[in-house]
Amino acid sequence: MRSSNDFNWPVLFAWAALAVFGLTAIYSATQGPVARFLPEYIQNNFMRQSVWIGLSLVTLIAIQFTSPRTFQGVAYLFYGVTIILAIITIFVGIEVGGGRRWLSIFGMRLQVSEFLKFATVLAVANYLTHKRDMSANNIRTALITILLILIPAIIVILQNDTGTALVMIALIPVVLFWSGLPYGVSLIMISPAIIGYFSVIGLIYGVISALIIAVTVLFLQKSRWFSVSALILGLVVIVGTEVGLQHILKPHQKARVEAFVNPSLDPQGAGWNVLQATTAIGSGGLTGKGFTEGTQTQLRFLPEQWTDFIYCVIGEEFGFIGSSILVILYLFLFLRLMSMASSHKHPFAQLVIISVTFLYFTHFIINIGSATAMLPIMGVPLPFVSYGGSAFLANTIMLAVCLNLDLNKRSFSIYS
Repeated sequence: MRSSNDFNWPVLFAWAALAVFGLTAIYSATQGPVARFLPEYIQNNFMRQSVWIGLSLVTLIAIQFTSPRTFQGVAYLFYGVTIILAIITIFVGIEVGGGRRWLSIFGMRLQVSEFLKFATVLAVANYLTHKRDMSANNIRTALITILLILIPAIIVILQNDTGTALVMIALIPVVLFWSGLPYGVSLIMISPAIIGYFSVIGLIYGVISALIIAVTVLFLQKSRWFSVSALILGLVVIVGTEVGLQHILKPHQKARVEAFVNPSLDPQGAGWNVLQATTAIGSGGLTGKGFTEGTQTQLRFLPEQWTDFIYCVIGEEFGFIGSSILVILYLFLFLRLMSMASSHKHPFAQLVIISVTFLYFTHFIINIGSATAMLPIMGVPLPFVSYGGSAFLANTIMLAVCLNLDLNKRSFSIYS
């Protein structure tokens, strides 16, 4: 018998607090003095986001009355439908910023890739749950899992949404590790991202990171073959990164990477966004300049300040204290979700909650990393804070399902 005491109210509080943070920043970024520089449809972002938050709250409540086994039952159907919708979007979707990512359904603009992420999580969790030994050491299991994630990721790349695709691909080592993949093998799987990151900063840093990873794999796996494989993979990544930077990336993509390494090389061009973002955050000081008082925000120096760079608005107007409270809220949410996963006995629920947590965490790291010049700008929004109705609704649905699985963990604890 369920009761309201079983519901994870602290998680709902974190969701509401993040939504309030987002609405406050969106209001300042679109309704403050900056409004005179913005077209009317941008000024309406605050009201639209408010409506989406209301719709998301109703959806969150409704999901709590759904049987937890429903999510497992519809996993493959949901996956297939969103794959089809994502493919349709490539051809007939609404084009914005050079990419077709939105589909008009009953007069509403929906970013299908936001729902595709969760559909992929459900499908992968359902597939791995039906592997009775729950072991990802089985090469066939691992390959099918990778394929289930790569197919939607490739479709999203074709929509010209590389940031979302990278977030999805990053799920691969997480779900396999949680399903039994050894530590050393998991490290090898994530090593390209680590080595690639340091290789962009400098060739020597890439080489050092490759050596450290190879030694760590040797320590974890007690196998020279694994260690040598990790080193060879690292060297391939280093060479591939250099070739990609020089010969494969498009000019605007290469400019973004160069701006990340040294934004002062092109302060009026590719480095502009990075410089304005770091200036805004740095100028906020301890307590910030005050609500709607941020100069970088209100004079429209910040790019996409209601979506990709909304953290800069918070940093400038609410300072170190305000941005720290935001970070603490996220960390609190992540820890509560991890606790929910570890306390659940059903593998499907565990995988879903862990995957959702990692999706949030990846968005959090990439968005704030881009805003603080610690990562190249990838155009990834901040969950529950950045403007975007589809993203807010999709993220809320994911959280609602996690809450439902946690609420029903006693009745959904038997392996099936």
